[in-house]
Amino acid sequence: MKNKNVSVSVITPAFNSAPFIKDTIESVRAQTYKNWEMIVVDDASKDSTCQIIEQWARKDERISLLRLSQNKGPAESRNSGIKAAKGRYIAFLDSDDIWLPDKLSLQIKFMQKHKCALSYTAYRKIDKDGNPISNTIKVPEIVTYKKLLSSNFIACLTAMYDSKILGKVYMPDILKRQDYCLWLKILKMGYEAYGLNECLSLYRVRSNSVSRNKIKAASYQWEIYRELEKLPLRKSISCFVKYAYFGYKKSRM
Repeated sequence: MKNKNVSVSVITPAFNSAPFIKDTIESVRAQTYKNWEMIVVDDASKDSTCQIIEQWARKDERISLLRLSQNKGPAESRNSGIKAAKGRYIAFLDSDDIWLPDKLSLQIKFMQKHKCALSYTAYRKIDKDGNPISNTIKVPEIVTYKKLLSSNFIACLTAMYDSKILGKVYMPDILKRQDYCLWLKILKMGYEAYGLNECLSLYRVRSNSVSRNKIKAASYQWEIYRELEKLPLRKSISCFVKYAYFGYKKSRM
């Protein structure tokens, strides 16, 4: 199948994203791969996020806005976008992150070559003003369910899954780490995820980011092992030790 015959749905949850959403949308419009739709799901923002998205939707019919009447959180926002998606490939891009121009083109070719259900890529970190704050964060070539338990090697802004293989798979409605639990759900079906070690995305780190609270993040990770994945205590401890090790390594990048 040639690239031009394959469509991609880009799912973007947004909440009070006015300072960054323009850059995010522009990075999708700048893709060298053109056969996409971008579904921006506004989670009851109180700033000018919706007005900015509507302006872009009038300029480009590939962009659409879904408005939630009440704040539901990122899981429900993303799931609303997945439900509305028409593309074969489902890709994720948060409302403050950025894709580089060849992201979709190279990743779709990569997925077709490997016939994989889920893929991800390398990426770099930027600060709130868009300045680089890390080198390229490399990724493993293949991730299995067992390996993913030790660390989330798949950054959400780099991930893409093939709904022709998987059907539409939704994120669990939990407060945090919904994306990680989605990858676990897919790999638990017996699939492997394939990594493209080329930097194609820029992850924006903000001081108020929930992922920066390490103690809370560790607590949520433990709950995932015990409550969602139902791992035995000894297995949970083993996975948690590996999680702490890889978390330390990530913090040094």
